[in-house]
Amino acid sequence: MGKTAKENSALNDIVLQVGMVVVMIVSYLFMHDVPKKLWEKLRLRNRADIQAKRHFVQGAQLLARARASKSKALAKEAQAQAQRAIALDPCDAAPYLLKALALDFLGLRSAALDSLDEALSPLAAKSLSDSERGDALLKRAELRLGTSQRCRVDSALADLTESVRLRPNNAKAFFSLGECYERKKMNEDAVKAYQQALDLEPQFRVAEQALHRLDSSPKNN
Repeated sequence: MGKTAKENSALNDIVLQVGMVVVMIVSYLFMHDVPKKLWEKLRLRNRADIQAKRHFVQGAQLLARARASKSKALAKEAQAQAQRAIALDPCDAAPYLLKALALDFLGLRSAALDSLDEALSPLAAKSLSDSERGDALLKRAELRLGTSQRCRVDSALADLTESVRLRPNNAKAFFSLGECYERKKMNEDAVKAYQQALDLEPQFRVAEQALHRLDSSPKNN
């Protein structure tokens, strides 16, 4: 019984000491306005998020109008809205993607690629779902395929391989993958990719034409 009483007394002392430490920590935090500062920071962060999303939505609407009317002026406004959203929330990939699309519309392919690189960077890419990342990789690969540089074709192939893994039902990605293989003279792999695109989308005429073209060409693999 005596031993139990001593154990209970020691336990009570420990609880009391822990309680005192907690009180000291809480008192210190309130003395230095830490809760208030954290609340203000959180409130400002939420306000920035809302403003960033507002700029993004406005930019997306402007880009849609620019495409419908072929207006470069509207595309430039869309790019500006995307840049404002990025300034407020640099960890969100969506504004980078919007900026890339606006720049591509303006014919600024190199700048569009830079923006896509930012969207797919570790800092921002985690804000994307698998399907969104697959679409972003496809867009970057399409821009890279717009050049004849071999290194760009190799990079596009890596992007498209990952894109079809993330979105295995995307016929357009498989078609672009087929284009990459065809450029690298890997005709057997190109045929498989084109066929996959056609299986997913039976009315995909360009994929069908690509298959006919390869069927009638000399076998390189």
